Amino acid sequence: MPNLFSLYPHYSLMHNLSTTLILDSRSVGAIAGLAVAIVFTWRVWRSPSEPQRRIPKRQGVTPSSSGVSTHSSANVETSGVTSSSEDSNAQNVIDEFFQPVKPTLAQVVRQRLSEGRKVTCRLLGVILEETSPEELQQQATVRSSVLEVLLEITKFCDLYLMERILDDESEKKVLLALENAGVFTSGGLVKDKVLFCSTEIGRTSFVRQLEPDWHIDTNPEITFQLARFIKYQLHVSPTKPERTAINVFNSTTLEQFFGDV
Repeated sequence: MPNLFSLYPHYSLMHNLSTTLILDSRSVGAIAGLAVAIVFTWRVWRSPSEPQRRIPKRQGVTPSSSGVSTHSSANVETSGVTSSSEDSNAQNVIDEFFQPVKPTLAQVVRQRLSEGRKVTCRLLGVILEETSPEELQQQATVRSSVLEVLLEITKFCDLYLMERILDDESEKKVLLALENAGVFTSGGLVKDKVLFCSTEIGRTSFVRQLEPDWHIDTNPEITFQLARFIKYQLHVSPTKPERTAINVFNSTTLEQFFGDV
């Protein structure tokens, strides 16, 4: 049987053309699909990762809202003042609570005397207003400012008072002045612990024999001589002596040494 394409050459040509068109149309479709996919992917990537924020609309201030705002501001200011006042009051309470407590006279005496249990003290210029034995022949006056400290020392320490006198009448005047001042009523000091002598050497001997923890005097020479034998000394004088030892303290008055209490 003769071949159709040999009989009809033009049919072969047409068949080849149609096959080519079919292949081309398929290629175009594939290309078009690929293009659509690329465009879609590009749009997805191009879209922002976060949504756009909506900008709130700014509202105008009306007279009524302005009044409310002013009133609110006033309330805030008043509240701030009140809060500040409360904070200040609270701080004052805290400061008062943590304020150091002032020590009592008894505590000061014990601290200043370093827990010493025996004290010797001269009378003239320390306990008495008079400063010389000659004055004691006329009168004896207990210093009122030293009385409180003296009584506190007698409660805590074994106290001995001593002085050089020129006659027996001076002794009587001194004992009477101490009794009238109430020194003997506290129970810590008795008349037997008030000693009298006729020389400064005798007073030095009293101190060495008693061996006190503290000796109080106004004579710088005696203070210097006793520095080797007495643990602590207090030199009472308006001026500091030229010669002094490391265990000798200086004060203008006995009460000043304890803080003028």
